[in-house]
Amino acid sequence: MNAIKILWVDDEIELLKPHILFLEKKNYDVTTCNNGADAIDDVDDGNYDVVFLDENMPGISGIETLTQIKAKLPNLPIVMITKSEEEYIMEEAIGSKIADYLIKPVNPNQILLSLKKNLDHSRLVSEKTTSTYQQEFRKISLDLAMVNTFDEWIALYKKLVHWEIQLESIADPGMIEILESQKEEANSQFFKFIQKNYQGWFEGEDKPLLSQDLFKQIIVPQLSKDQGTLLIIIDNLRLDQLRVLEPIINTHYKTEEELSFFSILPTATQYARNAIFSGLTPLEMSKKHPDYWKNDTDEGGKNLFENEFLTAQIKRLNLDIKHEYYKITTLNKGRDLADNFSANKENDLTVVVYNFVDMLSHSRTEMEMIKELASDDKAYRSLTLSWFKNSPLLEMIQKAQELGLKLIITTDHGTINTKKPTKIVGEKSISANLRYKTGRSLTFNDKDVYAVKKPEDIQLPSIHMSSSFVFAKEDCFFAYPNNYNHYVKYYKNTYQHGGISLEEMIIPCVIMQPK
Repeated sequence: MNAIKILWVDDEIELLKPHILFLEKKNYDVTTCNNGADAIDDVDDGNYDVVFLDENMPGISGIETLTQIKAKLPNLPIVMITKSEEEYIMEEAIGSKIADYLIKPVNPNQILLSLKKNLDHSRLVSEKTTSTYQQEFRKISLDLAMVNTFDEWIALYKKLVHWEIQLESIADPGMIEILESQKEEANSQFFKFIQKNYQGWFEGEDKPLLSQDLFKQIIVPQLSKDQGTLLIIIDNLRLDQLRVLEPIINTHYKTEEELSFFSILPTATQYARNAIFSGLTPLEMSKKHPDYWKNDTDEGGKNLFENEFLTAQIKRLNLDIKHEYYKITTLNKGRDLADNFSANKENDLTVVVYNFVDMLSHSRTEMEMIKELASDDKAYRSLTLSWFKNSPLLEMIQKAQELGLKLIITTDHGTINTKKPTKIVGEKSISANLRYKTGRSLTFNDKDVYAVKKPEDIQLPSIHMSSSFVFAKEDCFFAYPNNYNHYVKYYKNTYQHGGISLEEMIIPCVIMQPK
């Protein structure tokens, strides 16, 4: 391995001989220079890994030298060393994207720490992350054997997501494979938990917060005449995707509270999101609002009356609030709302449904290019982050902060990368979703599904008297025997929703205050 090459620039470089000897004993290759002009020339030919740069030098100052070196080599790490503790110098140096900032007198160990932080950071973080996860692996395995309540499942899922994001940046694919196997085992156990407990949640037994409870129990207590609230529902957003968006959002907002709730089954927009807006189960919606509710086989859009459902719920709860509802399905609609967002400053509640992530996950099924860009969960998160940084939604959040609005971000359900086909047979009229089916005369593999013969038992309406529902477990997806191989090839490794998995059912909700 070649020695790390350091350029050290200081007009009193001879006084630093002990530091240089210390580094050379550590196998660093140190070149010295006593002025900024020579340093600017030297970086062209030296192929240096890092520059230590004195701020206060005669002739070209350290800040000027920094600026000119960065113009040539923007990715070269530069550590500024100065006697001055004046704030404006720190701000100038930091604004020029320095790697570190040290105050004289510095000791050799400070220099060594700075080198390791900037040049060995990835390796050290990777090693520490790996060793910590190895210890945590045993704890997660024990938790998996013991988990028995919905609160414990939420905690376990958050832990798995935490490690998934931590491990994605390390250089050890073996650790990622181990985590993937833990996620698979967790989803297998979670399916059994849902199969055993889900119906009881609608029969008065101890239950988690469900989709239809969210508005009344979580959103309403946050509403105030003294401060408007912006509620953003990003369709199809998983906890891991929210985690990578949070650092961007946190430049404008600080988290006040984070909670999780469970999406109802099917984990599909027409069921879960309509339940959020109506405050009702699908069966209740079909009875109380037959003009708004549509079953799977009905023609027309299934989510065309979200604002009507919301208005009815607000009226039912006797809330004296002014609200506005927007659904963003295209980039132009998003830009229009962002441009005119200040018009909502007098609202008690502004609701924005943003459909991009849903469109992304479905287009991944249809478009080869999207399949390449979102080939796995890590890439899917990266694509979501890239979109968000450049989206009108981020601009809305910035404007909401300027207006002093409280911010609540949540979703209706998540998605899972489907990998295992499972055969299903039914009449032509059965629903089209790949993760759940409803209709008559369904034939399926019992081991791969949660089957509900009486939909009303889990508060779902029946399309026909003899209709049933089946929900795919883990990462399975339904495939018809006719043209089976083509169908499987087309839909395998695509992101789908509607079934039973941690990713689809455990839903994040964050409540934030403007900074």
